[in-house]
Amino acid sequence: MSLVCSHLRRDLSACRGIARLPLRTICCTSRKQAEQSNASSALRKRWKDTADTVIIGGGCVGVSLAYHLAKGGMKDVVLLEKSELTAGSTWHAAGLTTYYHPGINLKKVHYDSIKLYETLEAETGQAVGFHQPGSVRIAASAARVDEMKYQMTRTHWHVTEQYMIGPEKILELFPLLNIDKVLAGLYTPGDGHIDPYSLTMALAAGARMYGAQIYNPAPVTALNPTADGKWDVQTPHGTIRANRIVNATGFWAREVGKMIGFDHPTIPVHHQYVVTATVPEVKSLKKELAVIRDLEASYYLRQERDGLLFGPYESMEKMVLQDSWVRDGVPPGFGKELFESDLDRIMEHVEMAMEMVPVLKKADIINIVSGPITYTPDLLPMVGPHQGVRNYWTAIGFGYGVIHAGGIGKFLSDWIRNGEPPYDLIECDPNRYGKWAEVPFMCAKARESYGFNNVVGYPKEERFAGRPTSRKSGVYELLKDKASMGFHAGWEQPHWFHKPGDDIGYKPSFRRTNWFGPAGRECKLVMEKVGVIDLTPFAKFIVKGKDSQRLLDRLFANTMPKVGLTNISHMLTPDGRVFAEVTITQLSPGEFLLITGSGSEGHDLRWIEAEAADGAYDVDISNVTEYIGVLGIAGPKSRKVLQKLTDEDLSDAGFKFLHCKIIQLAGVSVRAIRISYTGELGWELYIEQKNMAAVYQAMMEAGKDEGIDNFGTYAMSSLRLEKGFRGWGAEMNCDTNPLEAGLDYFIKLNKPADFIGKAALLEIKAKGLKRKLSYLSLDTDDVDPEGNETIWLNGKVVGNTTSGAYSYSAQQSLAFGYLPLELCSVGQKVEVELLGRKYPAMVIQEPLVLTEPTRTRLQKKAKGKA
Repeated sequence: MSLVCSHLRRDLSACRGIARLPLRTICCTSRKQAEQSNASSALRKRWKDTADTVIIGGGCVGVSLAYHLAKGGMKDVVLLEKSELTAGSTWHAAGLTTYYHPGINLKKVHYDSIKLYETLEAETGQAVGFHQPGSVRIAASAARVDEMKYQMTRTHWHVTEQYMIGPEKILELFPLLNIDKVLAGLYTPGDGHIDPYSLTMALAAGARMYGAQIYNPAPVTALNPTADGKWDVQTPHGTIRANRIVNATGFWAREVGKMIGFDHPTIPVHHQYVVTATVPEVKSLKKELAVIRDLEASYYLRQERDGLLFGPYESMEKMVLQDSWVRDGVPPGFGKELFESDLDRIMEHVEMAMEMVPVLKKADIINIVSGPITYTPDLLPMVGPHQGVRNYWTAIGFGYGVIHAGGIGKFLSDWIRNGEPPYDLIECDPNRYGKWAEVPFMCAKARESYGFNNVVGYPKEERFAGRPTSRKSGVYELLKDKASMGFHAGWEQPHWFHKPGDDIGYKPSFRRTNWFGPAGRECKLVMEKVGVIDLTPFAKFIVKGKDSQRLLDRLFANTMPKVGLTNISHMLTPDGRVFAEVTITQLSPGEFLLITGSGSEGHDLRWIEAEAADGAYDVDISNVTEYIGVLGIAGPKSRKVLQKLTDEDLSDAGFKFLHCKIIQLAGVSVRAIRISYTGELGWELYIEQKNMAAVYQAMMEAGKDEGIDNFGTYAMSSLRLEKGFRGWGAEMNCDTNPLEAGLDYFIKLNKPADFIGKAALLEIKAKGLKRKLSYLSLDTDDVDPEGNETIWLNGKVVGNTTSGAYSYSAQQSLAFGYLPLELCSVGQKVEVELLGRKYPAMVIQEPLVLTEPTRTRLQKKAKGKA
């Protein structure tokens, strides 16, 4: 231990007692008196027996939602806080604010938060302590520089300013930095920090100003659903009948969820930050230091008055979970308390911070804050209405609640008031987890997410802690040692398969890496021979009953298929945006099988269930995802292989495209649909999980002479892009309408049923489109588009890609992208930015490769003419 570290340790011993004391001991007495006065005033108010929305939890997120709902015109908004506003994680937060987020949609949340915080003081008269010196993310490795280039192209088509800067500019923004190892920085003007307590009080003042009621202390003791979809919210002061409830209770989220039967996968983690006394070099500065994030050393650092504040993220081996709260519940009365600090746990990061910011070596520590913050398994919050019950919403799992609070409050308020999300945010959907997200998985993933907080964020990222879950397909054991697996909604699914001599293992990169060759091999297999893919992660629902067709006609823009037939259909929002893409088969009169993507399982099921309940449809809806496995078989020799195993006629005449039949395959009853997302001749086989392995092994044995083999999702993605197939979550989502996405064929505006979004689409069509999805070829080298890259023309941003891949058939990169109508003509030249370089691209006729049904149809037509 260096002398400097010993010096820090001695300073720590003097402040350890302070770190353990509750806020009431270390914060000014006037704040405490003010909050006591507010609580007394709230309890003297007339108790509301009814409310439109009851928000449970008075941290910055819950109070922001109350503010936005009330400001948006909702009159009956009530917020219930069990003790004091900001109790929990808000009061001790470091208060960092940044426009930056690696995800596309969460950039909007951060933007909305900062724009609100900039004006909140003027609006409410309450100071918020908002500082905006900007921030710099520091790159000290070549991979980190690539990551910043990758993020730049994902930001250029957004409104946020962001720049890559060199060491000299970094030093201007943070002159106390040792830049010997610094290669570059990602600079975001307008970033900074805010006082979380003052922010919450200002939001509360605004909420009250617009008519919301805030009651505290008012702990919720029970939540009881009513037959008409409302809630009775019980407190010691009385019961409120609410149209909806919102759980915004931070690390109490699990306890509130358990009141209605949910085990929300949230867990508190210990996060520490260190505050120094005045540092002379900081005090002498003419302007405030930019916030820095030293990504290799995994800490943030900002100015705190005339001193410094820095907070590290320890490795997954050293970080601490408060898992006893998961097991035993949060201790009664815990609210504005802290954990005992542990400098040893973060000493590695302290030493790296002192090397990067040398003035820290002589700085005296005046406080170490160690408090609980809430993590979900993937570090993203759980935001929106919950599947399985009516009118129960969540705003929980915020590891970064301060920067999310303003934007999430607006997002949820817009959704609640307008009946649909204002933009796509499916990565935060609370229904992305199911019963498979058990406590051991949650703990393992929370450790991983915390410890990996600042690792390089590669495309196609995989994280392996807590895997596999209980969700394993019937062929998992047969495939696990042959493939590089991906994680999809709890399932393990092969991304690509390796052969002897291949460079195996997970080796992420911003450029082509070890899976590039094997994926090409698998594409060739499907195009020339026959391949098998495990598609079990598809979500599968059965909808049946007297009103099943009427419900689905209301939900979907396409007409419903007849018995034994299949089609592609889309659920739209009231404003005419694409909420989901679903494959629908009518199995028997009034009984439908619905297939959607693995990541959309709870998202789509909740939407369907909500419409069924609100419309009082007489239907039965069941989720059969766990019980039914799916194997896809595709390629020109797929029919020959299957025909060896069944007496069913699989010819074009006997088993037509988009038809469905129950067939006997190797003695097993299988529901077969003639469809393939590769665009080649193929079938999807729906099989009971227990019989999957037998069917798989029979196909592999039967197809030996045809050269049968496995293929994974990376090959399927390349093949679907060659065929011009759109993907939900990329080409279409809640940010796009189906007409601009080129889905006109599937949208039946003339069908008699008044499907959701029909009126809006008619209006959109009448007004005309402003942009359209285009099909692009790119001239690249060792890098391929992934989606969400910026499209340029003559130095100006004109659009963005939505997905991309390398076409092994055409030996070139392809992408879909949105462009203004005037730039959508075939032959239009543009540029696509990849890793800091603009590559030539051109709009081409889609598809690049015709689908098998189209090729067959054209061949028959040509023969007929001959």
